[in-house]
Amino acid sequence: MPKERINHQITADKVRLIGSDGKQVGVVSLREALRRAEEAELDLVEISPNIDPPVCRILDFSKYYFQKEKKAKEAKKKQHEVEVKEIKFGPNTEEHDYNFKKNNAIKFLKQHNKVKFTVRFRGRQMAHKELGYRVLDKLKEDLAHIADVDQEPVADRNLLSIVVSPKKDIDRILGKENKAEAATVTADEVVQPEATTPAQDE
Repeated sequence: MPKERINHQITADKVRLIGSDGKQVGVVSLREALRRAEEAELDLVEISPNIDPPVCRILDFSKYYFQKEKKAKEAKKKQHEVEVKEIKFGPNTEEHDYNFKKNNAIKFLKQHNKVKFTVRFRGRQMAHKELGYRVLDKLKEDLAHIADVDQEPVADRNLLSIVVSPKKDIDRILGKENKAEAATVTADEVVQPEATTPAQDE
């Protein structure tokens, strides 16, 4: 991380000074700013060098720089590293197993990871690769609202695979779906009044 210029490294004749209390002092000569920093037993730090005159602040530079590095490290940790999660199918995957694996894929996509779907053929299944294409086509269709296909089906010996990525606005899409589901559940929970039979005239 580049360090700001401090004290006698600053080259401007005049600076816009911010005091150690965070209040604007105004435009002063560099010599005056350095004198004030020295009186406060602190550093004069050039925090905005690209404006005229540059903005300088009186502060404890070692403490300031430590806090700045700490924030940069925290921001780096928050940056999500995209992973490719693989989910394997057989050409004759049953509905229950298919849904379970599809839900896992949704979970991975929600975490902003890519997902690679692989269909593995064994023995005589090699003669029916169309079944594998059918599985992948169904996945593409079922996940089309939250995922984009990065790579169309690729055949490699006894494997068939595709890679999908989460849509950029996947969080918003899933949020709307969850709200819609919650509204449906609430509506279903409303107890309907029992129908009454009108009294018959005698």
